[in-house]
Amino acid sequence: MPDTIVILDFGSQYTQLIARRVRELHVYCELLPHDAPREEIERLKPRGIILSGGPASVYDEGAAVLPGFMFDLHVPLLGICYGLHLLAQALGGRVARSERQEYGPAVVQVDEAAPLFAGLPASLPVWMSHGDQVTDLPQGFGVLAHSDTCAYAAVADPARKIYGLQFHPEVSHTPQGQEILRHFLFDICGCSGDWTPAAFIDSAVRTIRDQVGAARGGASHSRGVDSTVAATLVGRAIGERLVCVFVDHGLLRAGEARSVADLFHRQLGLEVVTVQAQDRFLGKLRGVVDPEAKRKIIGTEFVRVFEETSRELHERALTRSPDAAPIRFLAQGTLYPDVIESRGRERQAAARIKTHHNVGGLPEDLEFELIEPLRYLFKDEVRAVALELGLPEQVAFRQPFPGPGLAVRILGPVTEQGLAILQAADAIVREEIEAAGLARDVWQYFAILTPLKTVGVMGDGRTYDHVVAVRAVTSADGMTADWARLPHPVLARISTRIVNEVRGVNRVVYDITSKPPGTIEWE
Repeated sequence: MPDTIVILDFGSQYTQLIARRVRELHVYCELLPHDAPREEIERLKPRGIILSGGPASVYDEGAAVLPGFMFDLHVPLLGICYGLHLLAQALGGRVARSERQEYGPAVVQVDEAAPLFAGLPASLPVWMSHGDQVTDLPQGFGVLAHSDTCAYAAVADPARKIYGLQFHPEVSHTPQGQEILRHFLFDICGCSGDWTPAAFIDSAVRTIRDQVGAARGGASHSRGVDSTVAATLVGRAIGERLVCVFVDHGLLRAGEARSVADLFHRQLGLEVVTVQAQDRFLGKLRGVVDPEAKRKIIGTEFVRVFEETSRELHERALTRSPDAAPIRFLAQGTLYPDVIESRGRERQAAARIKTHHNVGGLPEDLEFELIEPLRYLFKDEVRAVALELGLPEQVAFRQPFPGPGLAVRILGPVTEQGLAILQAADAIVREEIEAAGLARDVWQYFAILTPLKTVGVMGDGRTYDHVVAVRAVTSADGMTADWARLPHPVLARISTRIVNEVRGVNRVVYDITSKPPGTIEWE
């Protein structure tokens, strides 16, 4: 077990950033729900525990509370925002509504540098996001930093190694936040910082091997980096007992289905079974408009196809060997952002943004036990793991693609005609951005088929055709994103080619919305 930090999640939308910052310092961490049982926390033998922020007030009825055993664990504690309030309240301090809410940039003055602020300037820009604050400190606590509006911006009880921050060190708007976390992890918790992609691979392979035992497993594959890395890890763990199933639901980008077998057979050396299911998926989606319904339909149908295929494969295997084991496990490339936005089982205190087909979209009567080795990784971490596994760069840096495919890039009902239009337009977007040498600079780039039609003029005649939107964003992990400032000549070529080459489109628009307030995908 590597040095481990446990992060207890009280519902903050920043919680995943705490995990990112800890991981960036090469310290392993796991995010657990705020009401995780003591046994689950002790199993990890944490070096320290971080209490996240949250949307509630500690004095609200029904608000999440600090586990009663927390101080019996005798490990360093760091409370951030709501986490600080919980510590103060539990130890006899007082928390009250602030005279003035504070959301945004602020400046704190350091009163006591060691150990959290050692080597940092006496005046630090930070990011505040709170309507409550500590008004009376518990016994044994002292002030580490203050601001003009917050007397207890950072506090500590060094004897018990309990620390609290009113501001958020995990966000980029607190420039020295990473250094503050570094001091907590290394100087206070005594972590060694030896968690690397190679260490993750070793740990994941051992975990998968223990989970699967002597059984067989299958991996769902969409040719994306996530499912490829997941399948490769499972393959390392159980070898020939892995069967990769590629369900071609007909919702992929142009030309993608043809390259899957080549990738698995020639480059990865894994067995892959291809199932043609385009008509089946399109039939289930016929007339469906609501994006949440689309995701659930695709998630459910995908599993049903996988179940049927697994049974067929087992029946064939029985003809060769009466002792052939059935496929009992399903591996998929679920990432932490999927869990965040879908409000997975670890994130019940947070708001659901949208259901990802592989988290909230799976049927409740799933026949398989899930293997999700990447569930707590961010996309950039997965890319690093891919390279460590020896996967080709074109696989490791492949741009993200939603599991439901183009179904959630067609606003409105999914039809064969709409798919053909979108595949052609999307291919042009990808070709032009890649030809301009921008593929590694842009996180994600794609086309969206909108339900709008507009009047146009082509060949001296009137047209009334579809509007295609182009989306391109920059990001580090997909949790936040900004619209990409593509050069105007590139945008011009994309627009010109789409309206000239894609029949049924007469207008192209460019999305300049960041995340938040928008999401990267439109649905």
